[in-house]
Amino acid sequence: MTYMKFLSFKLLLLFLVFHFTPTSAQVPIYLYNFCENSTAKSLSSSYKSNVNNLVSWIASDSAKGTTFNQTIIGSSSSNSNTSDDVYGNYDCRFDISESFCQFCVSTATRDLVQHCPNSVTSVIFYDVCIIRYSNENFFGKVSMTPTWNVTGTKIIKDSTYLTKVEGYIRILIRKMTIETNQSWAMGEFNLSNTEKRYGFAQCGRDVDNDGCRQCLEAMLEIFPKCCGNRVSWEVVAPSCGIKFDDQTFFMLNGKTGSSSKPNPANQEDSSNKKTLVIALVSALVAVALLCCCIYYYWRKNGLRKGGFLLKKTTPIAFNDNVQRDDTLNGDLPMIPFNVIQQATNYFSISSKLGEGGFGPVYKGTLPDGTEIAVKRLADTSDQGSEEFKNEVIFIAKLQHRNLVKLLGCCIEDDEKILVYEYMPNSSLDFHLFDEEKNKQLDWTLRLSIINGIARGLLYLHQDSRLRVIHRDLKASNVLLDDEMIPKISDFGLARKFEKGQSQTQTRRVIGTYGYMAPEYAMAGLFSVKSDVFSFGVLLLEIVYGKRNGRFILSEHRQSLLLYTWKLWCEGKSLESIDPIHKESYIESEVMKCIHIGLLCVQQDAADRPTMSTVVLMLGSDTMPLPKPKQPAFSVGRMSEEDPSSNSSNYVDEVPITIVSAR
Repeated sequence: MTYMKFLSFKLLLLFLVFHFTPTSAQVPIYLYNFCENSTAKSLSSSYKSNVNNLVSWIASDSAKGTTFNQTIIGSSSSNSNTSDDVYGNYDCRFDISESFCQFCVSTATRDLVQHCPNSVTSVIFYDVCIIRYSNENFFGKVSMTPTWNVTGTKIIKDSTYLTKVEGYIRILIRKMTIETNQSWAMGEFNLSNTEKRYGFAQCGRDVDNDGCRQCLEAMLEIFPKCCGNRVSWEVVAPSCGIKFDDQTFFMLNGKTGSSSKPNPANQEDSSNKKTLVIALVSALVAVALLCCCIYYYWRKNGLRKGGFLLKKTTPIAFNDNVQRDDTLNGDLPMIPFNVIQQATNYFSISSKLGEGGFGPVYKGTLPDGTEIAVKRLADTSDQGSEEFKNEVIFIAKLQHRNLVKLLGCCIEDDEKILVYEYMPNSSLDFHLFDEEKNKQLDWTLRLSIINGIARGLLYLHQDSRLRVIHRDLKASNVLLDDEMIPKISDFGLARKFEKGQSQTQTRRVIGTYGYMAPEYAMAGLFSVKSDVFSFGVLLLEIVYGKRNGRFILSEHRQSLLLYTWKLWCEGKSLESIDPIHKESYIESEVMKCIHIGLLCVQQDAADRPTMSTVVLMLGSDTMPLPKPKQPAFSVGRMSEEDPSSNSSNYVDEVPITIVSAR
């Protein structure tokens, strides 16, 4: 009887978890934030307090099921105007449910103050919600800056495509501002007999009809410049946004384009149907969970089936000197070893993708058809064991479109395995440093990859709930999905920084020749500026299509960084661009990227920009850039016999250097 009570209690817990834990498909995705910063002296403590009170109000107000609201925090709310007043609002996409809106807003509020601690004005964009505040009253006013856009990599070459898309968007604008007089519209369009397109437009609910049309028309003017030949794209401003794709993305939680009031009779009928569906689903879930509990009890007592004893998983022992107070993320799925065996054809040679310090990597296919990349810890790899712990600690807690996604792990007996989403286009170095594949990377694609890596790195440094230093950013650790969107991978060497911590030191320097910042390689000091240096090297490699390490071995006999500096000083920066790419690039964009790359690889870490500044510089055509200084000399050595991009530098006691494959 006691056991049955325990089983019933466990069943209830599992039922609650099943119903109240958001699925992976129901996770708001951070897109972008803009902070107009001020110094701590000029930003009063009263204003900071009002900002904190505003954020708290937004979190509590959205929890009531409200999807839009605005308020003033400060004495102006009592009819007296002071400079410490804060005006703020939040808004969600119309097609999402109230509960998901609250989930998105609460996620954004947790990050907003952390992202912009000394900001007078802030805007944070998620894929389905937006929060903003300012010391100036923006309620009811059309705000079209900052403007932000993102594009997919699929390109359509139809000369009439631009005109068709503009026509589709104008249909949505007309529907919103003339036909229905509402703040949003969505539509499905037949591009051809076999192709469909899906569009969505929305204005802030504080903006009137004329302001909405004005804002959307401005976004439509931006579209041809940034996204004219792209299949999927999004252009967003604080007061409005347009999204377009070849895949349905609407969430459609009972909403339609009509602005009429609901019919109480229909609501009651809908409610009865909903109650019936919930009851049926709950019953089915209860039966399924009961079966799971029985199965768990069977496994717990070591029952055999067909002579095969199921293996028990064991927890990871996290060493305090690796990462304090971190444990295995409970939301990370545990995938049985026999499933992974079958998925990889029992780790066959034909399934093997490569090998690193962690161990071999295999391609596999799960029973549901999902393609995966499987990293299997090598039995003899001490380095791999440390990396495994770090990968689980970090990447299970990080989520961004420019970071590789960890799907699950397997820990059974001596097996330690990580399962990632499979990247069909392999790594960036596979394309960038291959003579033939390099020709296929036109300038538009290169710029898209540069921007994606920058946004992913900014997320790690500033926008994630952890503050992470990657420590091994390089071309082989940037993977490319089926649309050539870059995904930063390999967090085995990553370190978490505490709040207020600017840099730290290690006696064990681990990294890759050609990408390591001088202060890290020589003294073990690393910070966000170490990653900025690596990004600068990678940016210049993408621009010129040359590997920094191998460049030293070429006829130039110097690093790519110093050679780029020499060309820059002589006004010949474009001369080393592959002639085949000169037809596709925009000279001003290339020069800007080279300029930013040189700023990132300066000798003194204090002279390098932060990634937030880098992202702003990449996205602006008018922002003045400081004059770069001579870059750092390349650190490390590389011989003709070992030019591998996977060579890594391990320093146990400075200045003793031990070279080991990675």
